[in-house]
Amino acid sequence: MPAETTNRPKSSNRSRSSNRSRSSWVVPAAVLTVAAVLIAVIVWVNWSGTSPEDGASPSGEGAPTEVQNPEQPDLTEIEARDEEDLLAAGPVDAPVVLVVFSDYQCPFCAQWSELTLPSMMEHVEAGDLRIEWRDVNVFGPASELAAQASYAAALQGAFWEYHDELFPGGEHRSADELSEDALIDLAGELGLDTEQFATDLTSEETVEVIATNQQFGLDLGASSTPAFVLGGQPIMGAQPTEVFEDAFQTALDTAE
Repeated sequence: MPAETTNRPKSSNRSRSSNRSRSSWVVPAAVLTVAAVLIAVIVWVNWSGTSPEDGASPSGEGAPTEVQNPEQPDLTEIEARDEEDLLAAGPVDAPVVLVVFSDYQCPFCAQWSELTLPSMMEHVEAGDLRIEWRDVNVFGPASELAAQASYAAALQGAFWEYHDELFPGGEHRSADELSEDALIDLAGELGLDTEQFATDLTSEETVEVIATNQQFGLDLGASSTPAFVLGGQPIMGAQPTEVFEDAFQTALDTAE
């Protein structure tokens, strides 16, 4: 996707980003409690009987129904809106925020990134949307390492380019393709400093950021991927692009 749509941080943010890993996810306990109960109920009702491997069909067939109930608690409190967030695109003060909970071995996350993320990025480019990416890694160690690799790329200002390569053509890479060597090679293909990337891949900061983001998602009840909070309202599963466009427009109209 075009570089100008991403609002990528520069590598000069490295010294400041370590503070973020320890401070960005301080969410009021009451908000977490309400959100966890709300999203857990939604997942149970709409996703009953499926496992992370099953996921939800991006075509909508067999997918859980999105939830857009105006009486739900407002979950905009979970938006970080952090200028130093290396895993985000779009203005900090954008009227609408989309928080994405994803996994780099999730096939439906890959298809959503291929089919719907470009549409959302158009709103980012227009300044109306901010996207904040949070890896939940429900598929295990290979997913965690891939998420760490995406953060290592982010430290060099290349999060979205690396993200796209982890979901090539709307497909997810196998666990064998997410080894340390393979991830470092991929960084080299993108022209990144592979020596620095290898150091950052397993650094204390990187491990802490990814672990914190993962726990953040799990605490909210996002135990299946993909899951989203758009304009303060949850959407579960890789729903069709139209669902996200309608939800975005509703949130934008409300914000205005």
